[in-house]
This record gives sequence, C-alpha cells and structure tokens, in this order.
Amino acid sequence: MTGPRVSGTPARANDGAARQRGPLAVVGRFLHELLFSIGPSKNDHQAALRAAAGLFIPLLTLTITHRLDLAIFANFAAFTGIYGRNEPHRVRVVAQTRAGLLMIGVILAATISARLSPGGVLGPWGIVAGTTLVAWGCSVAVGYWRLRPAGSLFHIFAFAAIASLPHQPPLLDAAVTAVATSLLCLAIGLASRVHPARRTSLSWQQVRAAWRVRLGPTERRVLWLESIGYFVASAVAGAAATAVGQALGFGHNYWAIVAAVVPLVGHSTRHRVSRGLQRVLGTVVGLALLAGIAALRPDPWIMVVLIGLCQFVVEMLIARQYFLAQVFVAPLALLSTLLVAHTDPGALLHDRFIDTAIGSGVGVLVVLAPLVWFRVQMMRTRNAV
Repeated sequence: MTGPRVSGTPARANDGAARQRGPLAVVGRFLHELLFSIGPSKNDHQAALRAAAGLFIPLLTLTITHRLDLAIFANFAAFTGIYGRNEPHRVRVVAQTRAGLLMIGVILAATISARLSPGGVLGPWGIVAGTTLVAWGCSVAVGYWRLRPAGSLFHIFAFAAIASLPHQPPLLDAAVTAVATSLLCLAIGLASRVHPARRTSLSWQQVRAAWRVRLGPTERRVLWLESIGYFVASAVAGAAATAVGQALGFGHNYWAIVAAVVPLVGHSTRHRVSRGLQRVLGTVVGLALLAGIAALRPDPWIMVVLIGLCQFVVEMLIARQYFLAQVFVAPLALLSTLLVAHTDPGALLHDRFIDTAIGSGVGVLVVLAPLVWFRVQMMRTRNAV
C-alpha cells in the first residue's frame, strides 16, 4: 500500500504543477506573440527604402529651401509610397496612383476646411465631424479599390492634422508640395525597373486590366458593414477624447480617432484586439524614446534624418511585428509635428498617451461588440428552444 501512495503523490503533484503552469504558459505565449514574435521577411527592406526615400527627399528639400511650413503636406502625401509594396509594377503603379489621388483629395479638403473656418482653423468638434466622415468615406474607397494597407487610418491622420494647423501656408504651395511628393513616390515605386532582375512587365493594357476592380455581392456587403465600424469608432473616440480633453485641459483629439481605427484591420477578432494592445504598449515605449530625442533638442536637418530612419524601421516591421513598429511610429509622428510647429514636447507626449489609450479602448470595444451581440442572440435562441 505504501508503494502506490508514494508513486501516486508525485503524479498528482505534477498534474497540479502542470495546471498551474498552464495559464502562465498561455499568458507567456500570448505576450511573446504580442511583443516579440516576428514574422518572415518578404523583401521588406526594398519597400522600406522606397517609403523612406519618398519622405526623406521632400523633407530635406523643404529644409534646405526654408519651407518647413509645407512639411506636413509632404509628410502625408508621402504615404503614397507605402501602397503596392510587394506587387508587380503594373499593380503597384495603379495602387499608388489611386492612393495618391485619394490622399491629395483629403489634404486639399483639410486645408480648405481650415481656411473656411472661423479663425482659419477647424475647431475640436469640427475635427470630430470632418474626420469621422473621412474615416467612413475613405474606408469605402480603399475597400472598393482593394488597396493595402486597408482602412482609412492615414487619411484620418492627414485630414485632422492639417485641418487643425493654426497657420495655413498659401493654398497653391500646399497643393504643389502634395502633388510633387506623390509623383516622386510614384517614380520611386517604378525605379526598380531600371535593374533587369527587378523588372516586371508593364504595358498600357496590363495597367488598364489592373485598374479594373470588381467586387462580388458578399464583398460589397462586408465592405459597407466594415465602413460602419469606422464611422462608429471615429465618432465615439473623437467625442470621448474631445469631452475628456476639454475637461482636463489637453488637445489633439484626432489621435484618439487614429488609435480607434487600428483594431478594425485584421483577419480575426483576436488579431484585432492584439493590434489595439500593441498600439498602446508600443506608443508608451515610443514616447519614452521620443522624450530622449526631444531632450537633445536636435536641429531641423537632424530631425529630418531621424524621421527618414523611423519611416524605414516602421516599414521594415509593420507587417512583421506591429508592437515594435509602433515603438517607432510615435517618434515618427511627433517629430513631424515638432518639425512644423513650435510645441512643448512634454504636452505632446501627455496628449499622445491619453488619446491613444482612449482611442484603442474604443476600437477594441467596437471590434468586440458584434461578437458579444452574436453570443447574446445565440443564448436567447438556445433558451427559447
């Protein structure tokens, strides 16, 4: 009798230890996946170099010509270069042309809205209303054109940042800067055709074929349903950030809207929630990095170099590890702001963190709401039966 008891005790102890390690192991795997696991490379360095060059060259030109008042327009028009990253040239030129036209339209709508507003700047609630419409409309356009990256995050950021700019430069200068930057990104996107080994076929017939996009009924239905999510997330996050900001005395409510739409892109609920968490955690680390940079008070040309480097790193990581990419997104966005506006860096760090937390929370709730509703309906159906 003694033998079985002795041999059985370690077994029960091991089972208990395994049960105790089980949840910890699950949490550990989740955190490792969330923060450190990196997906395989897909020639990311090529896309990163193109995106960084499309941003660095215009900003350096504006620095040399002492026209940093136009930097924000170049900054957002340069998003043209991030589309069609691993596509053949015939597909890339179509994707970047569409993305550039859409972004230029958003930029012009933002600066015109500001010029027509009292005081030459769109107020906080005007930002919420305008940005919500942009979030919804651009998500539909991006979906119909099947552009990647999906969603309207960049368009939200562009509209709100430019519309809230207190001193608008001449409209013609802003338009020329945006168009020239977008065209430069198109040229860089085609530049690899110079090398025979990198060259893919490109003809007018192929470009026309790539231009045609046909969505089936199911795809259109999903597209319109997802656009509602962008509308709701933007409106709720913007209203919450504006109300809390007015009560506590901070601004930049559009950062909450930008953070709110991040979780809306993903192939599963778990992936979308993870993106929201990665956004918050990456922003925290990124703000610490930015605080160190701001403490050094770098010259404008050094800031331009840092912006180019951040853009390169972001594009290297964005499709492989979202948390690590977000660590460099915060410095990239706020260095661009500090380059144009003389703003207290401490206030920017404070506002960025609070708005990101509010927006990410709203975005995660919008993602989870349909799942909760579906489960509630299933339970009601089950109880009725």
